[in-house]
Amino acid sequence: MNVVTAGFQAKQIYEQVAETIRDKILDGAFLPGSRLPSERDLAAQLGVSRPAVREAIGSLQNEGLVATRHGSGTYVTKSEGAVRAPLQERAIEMRPEADLSPVATLEVRMILEPAIARLAAKRSKRDPLAEQYLAEMANVHDLSDPVQQDLWKESDRLFHRQLAAMTLDPLIIKIADVIADTMEQPLWNRLRDDGIFDPERISLYVAEHRMIYEAIVAGDGDAAAFYVEGHIKRVRRDIAPQ
Repeated sequence: MNVVTAGFQAKQIYEQVAETIRDKILDGAFLPGSRLPSERDLAAQLGVSRPAVREAIGSLQNEGLVATRHGSGTYVTKSEGAVRAPLQERAIEMRPEADLSPVATLEVRMILEPAIARLAAKRSKRDPLAEQYLAEMANVHDLSDPVQQDLWKESDRLFHRQLAAMTLDPLIIKIADVIADTMEQPLWNRLRDDGIFDPERISLYVAEHRMIYEAIVAGDGDAAAFYVEGHIKRVRRDIAPQ
């Protein structure tokens, strides 16, 4: 895979994988309508993890180059319209900053959010906004409705941000704002939509969020941190299985 010229920001692993697959599509190695190798096979061929491949495929889906059919695999949809930039131009091209890796974001969340839950539990105060987001998530029943999907996404994102607000620590809140912003990015939305949006998972997530909140309100920092860790591990498995 390509290495970025020194002095420029290094590409994330999933971006390098996406670039390699994109090149193969443009070169005709993967023809329109053909099925890509499995995530496991691509990971082995490229010497990367399966989550990195999953993120790369999600990125290519957002570009419209591939489409995933559940139970069947990922297929090339088109190659026309995608332009190969000269090598030198690629190294210095000005383009929007790529999405942060969802897997890397979850690793950071695993470090920070249990600590946030412990701090919030020290105050052991109920929070009207957190309860509002919990109620909104619990009221989502029809995942085929785009309006309810959007309600779930926003309530989920803001609930986790509100846990930081419950600490009353301005720096923690600022860090939580950055994390919340990453959960609005297209790649995060793509992987979440593919991996999470079914009624059973949604119901389970609602229950996990409720346990986190009630442990915080009860002042049980150990339980709150334990529930947060379990929840983030579940999200990680759902959006980027090994």
